[in-house]
Amino acid sequence: MSNAMILDGKALSSRLLAQLRERVEASKARGIAPCLAVVLVGDDPASNIYVRSKERKAAKVGIATRDHRLPASTSTAALLQLIASLNADATVHGILVQLPLPDGVEEQRVLQAVDPRKDVDGFHPDNLGLLMLGTPRFVACTPQGCMRLIELAGVDPAGKRALVVGRSNIVGKPVAQLLLHANATVTMAHSRTQDLEAEVRRADIIVAAVGRPELIRGEWIREGACVIDVGMNRVDDGGPKPRLLGDVEYTAAAARAGSITPVPGGVGPMTIACLLANVVTAAEAV
Repeated sequence: MSNAMILDGKALSSRLLAQLRERVEASKARGIAPCLAVVLVGDDPASNIYVRSKERKAAKVGIATRDHRLPASTSTAALLQLIASLNADATVHGILVQLPLPDGVEEQRVLQAVDPRKDVDGFHPDNLGLLMLGTPRFVACTPQGCMRLIELAGVDPAGKRALVVGRSNIVGKPVAQLLLHANATVTMAHSRTQDLEAEVRRADIIVAAVGRPELIRGEWIREGACVIDVGMNRVDDGGPKPRLLGDVEYTAAAARAGSITPVPGGVGPMTIACLLANVVTAAEAV
C-alpha cells in the first residue's frame, strides 16, 4: 500500500505551459515571436518521437518551430555550417540539436558551436560553467524539471542529504549543482560506487538517472524520502510490447517514500516544458 505523494509531471507541466502561453503573448506584443530551431540528424525512431512531441507542445504555447532534418550521412562540417547560419539568424531564439547524433559526427564540436545565448538545452560549456558558478543562464531541461518536482513535493533541499545516481553531463552533474545551490549535502553515485544500498538508505532526496531498470530497490528507500526517477528503460519481458521501467523499483519504493515520480508521467513531461521555458527566456532577453 502506497502512502507516497505521486508527483504528477503531466499536471505540473500543463501549469507551466499555461504560464508560458502568457509570456509568449507578451513577447509577441513587443514584436518578438519566440522561435525554436530543431536539428535532427538521421532517422533514430526515439529521436523522431521526442522531436514531434516537442514541436506539438511548442505549437500549443505559440512558439514557432523550424525543422531541419538531415540524413545520417551528414558530415560534421555540414552540420556546423547549418548551426552557424542559425546562430546568425536573429529570428531564431533557441537551437535544439537532438541527441544522439549518428556515428561519425563529432558531438562535442557540434554542441560547442551553438551560440550559448541560444543553447536552450543548457549543454554548452559556457552555460554549464555559469551553472557551477551559481549564475545560470540556461539550466539543462531534465535537471530543471527534477528541481520543480522536488518543489512540488514540498521538500526544501536545504540541509537534506541528496543522492544523485548517475554522473552524465546532461542530468547527473547539473542536478547535483542545482541541489548544492539549494543548500543540500550532495553525494554522487555511479558505476564504481561501493555499497550503493547504504548510500540510498541515508538519502532524504534521491535523483536516479543511471539508465538501469530498477537498479535501486524499494526496500533501500528511507522512510519519507523524495524519489525523483529519471530512468526510461524499455524492457522486453515477452509481453505484446516492451514495458517502460524507471531506475527505481517503483511499487516497493512508493510504499516507503514520502513522494515519488511515476514512470512514465513524472520527469519526462517536465523536460519538454522546461525546454520551452528556456526558449521563451531566450526570446525575452532579446
